Amino acid sequence: MERLKSAVPADLRRTVGEGTTRDLPSTTSLLLTFLDGLPLFHQVISELTDPELALCRKDKGRTVELKGQGNACFSRREFQQALSFYSQALRYVPISSDGTDEILLATLYVNRASTMHKLGLLEECLRDCDRAISVSPNYAKAWYRRGMINASLKNYSSAMHDLEVALSMEATSSGKSNIEQELKLILLKHRNVNQAVIARMQGCHIQVGTLAEPHMYVLEFVSTPDRGRGMTSPNDISPASLIHVEDPLAAIILKSCRETHCHYCFSEAPADAVFCPLCTVPVYCSKKCQEQAVGGISLNHDTFIKSNSNGIDLGKLSLTSTKRKAPDSKQIAEHRHECGGAHWAAILPADIVLAGRIMAQYIDRRMLAGKNSTISGPNLDLIHHYDIDSPTNKLESHIYAIVLSLCLQKYYRSDLSWKEETLSQLVLLICQVKVNSIAIVRMKSMDEGQGRTENKGYSAAGDAVMCSVEQVRVAQAVYMSGSLLNHSCRPNVHTYFHSRTLFVRSTEYIESGRPVELSYGPQAGKMDLPERQKSLQENYKFSCRCSSCSELHLSDLVIDSFRCPRSTCVGAVSELTYSRSKENFMHVSLQESVVCKLSLPHISNVDEDTKKVGKLFFRNDLDLKIDPGYCMSCRSQLDLASAVATSDRAASKINRFKELTVIDKVSEVSVTDALQSLEQIKKLRHPYSKALAQAEDMIAEAFAKIGDQGQAEKHCEDSIKILKKLYHPKHIAIVHELIKLVSIKLSMGDMASAEATFAQAEAIFSLYYGPDALRILPYIDVLKRTVSGQIFEAP
Repeated sequence: MERLKSAVPADLRRTVGEGTTRDLPSTTSLLLTFLDGLPLFHQVISELTDPELALCRKDKGRTVELKGQGNACFSRREFQQALSFYSQALRYVPISSDGTDEILLATLYVNRASTMHKLGLLEECLRDCDRAISVSPNYAKAWYRRGMINASLKNYSSAMHDLEVALSMEATSSGKSNIEQELKLILLKHRNVNQAVIARMQGCHIQVGTLAEPHMYVLEFVSTPDRGRGMTSPNDISPASLIHVEDPLAAIILKSCRETHCHYCFSEAPADAVFCPLCTVPVYCSKKCQEQAVGGISLNHDTFIKSNSNGIDLGKLSLTSTKRKAPDSKQIAEHRHECGGAHWAAILPADIVLAGRIMAQYIDRRMLAGKNSTISGPNLDLIHHYDIDSPTNKLESHIYAIVLSLCLQKYYRSDLSWKEETLSQLVLLICQVKVNSIAIVRMKSMDEGQGRTENKGYSAAGDAVMCSVEQVRVAQAVYMSGSLLNHSCRPNVHTYFHSRTLFVRSTEYIESGRPVELSYGPQAGKMDLPERQKSLQENYKFSCRCSSCSELHLSDLVIDSFRCPRSTCVGAVSELTYSRSKENFMHVSLQESVVCKLSLPHISNVDEDTKKVGKLFFRNDLDLKIDPGYCMSCRSQLDLASAVATSDRAASKINRFKELTVIDKVSEVSVTDALQSLEQIKKLRHPYSKALAQAEDMIAEAFAKIGDQGQAEKHCEDSIKILKKLYHPKHIAIVHELIKLVSIKLSMGDMASAEATFAQAEAIFSLYYGPDALRILPYIDVLKRTVSGQIFEAP
């Protein structure tokens, strides 16, 4: 697309960049006329729509080749490589109208099941056997393999049933003899051992939906002059209440997660992942997710058209949804219009693909309703910032809108006619998606392995396991009601996801009529004031006036501050300028650029920490000005440039120490150097600063890694103390540090202290996730059972 942008003449660029919403009909028309005469543009459209250039087509020849490579690896006992080859073969295996490829598909499932059996992935193996049997019920090997897996799981009744079915289907005498021998062995085990009750996991690995929980709150739409549109509740809302649940209008997995996560529920894909029956791109964690994304497949033989003898005309494929009650209802594969040429999601930005999916939904619904005469575009009731967008962004939106429009026209062919305002609607739709889409995140455990955690616990003294968690962005989606919630840097609700469903839960008491506000990313305690304002302005085109950005708070005074050079003073030294005005406000600026205006709270409402850190703010000095490098409490001056440089060097050394622990190259010298660097940061940075909290945390993780749990515990506790000043004691950022501390205490054998610390963490998890905590963070259950003594270290 960069080549297309650079090809646009300067005068046309200027016309588009200076245009407003009212000018869209003319600017889109002018740009379309220019691009239509550009060979490069037609080449781009061809690459996205020409079936001959499609890179995601099914390919029987490729399937057979990959199967052969998997067989060779299996013979050499290279089971992990064999598993990869069989999975790739399943990705490319075609679906034929006459069922001739059923045995190939079933064989691949059985081969992959056999490989997973060797790797000890029994539940995954069992699911592949079920799939093979559903595809080819008369395939004896599938029944035999499932019987052997059930036997490994000590599910002997099912094992005997499966082997008896396999025996009845087996055609060779040697095969029958082998099955009979296995049956005798299993019968003997069945008589001597009580059959274990094995819970069979069915369908998706992440359960969609939540526990039975009252959801009684009705949110009301409001609009105010200073905050614009937002949501409030007509009733008081208690902490930890579930107040909103919503499925997305459209969603797409991020490029970085395409191979590792399910394209429907966005959970991590298991070893027995299944693939899209239409193309080779999407990966699904289960048949259930596959059907929810694509629908149950039924081929219409009258309209079936082969492409290169292996493919299916996606436009002729009938997809019957399993989610709707009506037997004749249909669901369109959400990505089917993207598979004509080079797969859109591999080339176009995520927000452009999302806009294309919303447009395709709109077209499909009109066609299913018989309203296919003319197409304009979905008129979503969502905000956009086109008029104040940059000229570069306006040009990009124009080009992408034209590309989407022509690609969709080619996909739907002559079935539709398009209105002149379609391009204008598409430009605005792209802008709406950019502003209103929400990142879907998953909580990922970053310890040395979940399997180790589940099997061993943390009870061994000297064990280097330190349980830590990070939030990972996996997808992007548009939620119509969720997008109406306003932002606050101190939000009163928390958002999380089951599958692709958005859940909103209150984290504090919300009085009736008060705004219900979430965080768009920036939060007090996580970012300083200038960084929050810059991020929100760049991404959402507004200056935040939430309580944290309009009132003086401790976290903004100390988060990036330095220690006063006077050893007896606890005041903060900032890189910002604070100027008091007669209206009892502080004007905050960075390098002579005004950031915002903060109101000063009455001295009676100020906590002791804030008074000590910024004494000068609460004196009756109407001309108060605190320049960068001067203490907010006593006006002592610090050499900021030198302090910043020294602090950064010390932080770099600590980070290097942490990296050395990962590759097991820690020496006594490096430990000493890291501790000296920490002392340097303590001498320079304010005791409540984020830089010091991060340094303490890195030191804690490094010591946990090398087995010095005493040092790890001390520095982890010091980090938590600082975070409680930056956030509040029950903030979700605190709980992840508490979990680290629990794992350290367990490794030290301090069960009582670990249990007490876990109780603090569990209370915060309940506030933010309610009864869904175990589903979002399954490792919590492992830790809970460990601290209560239900899991012990294996001998």
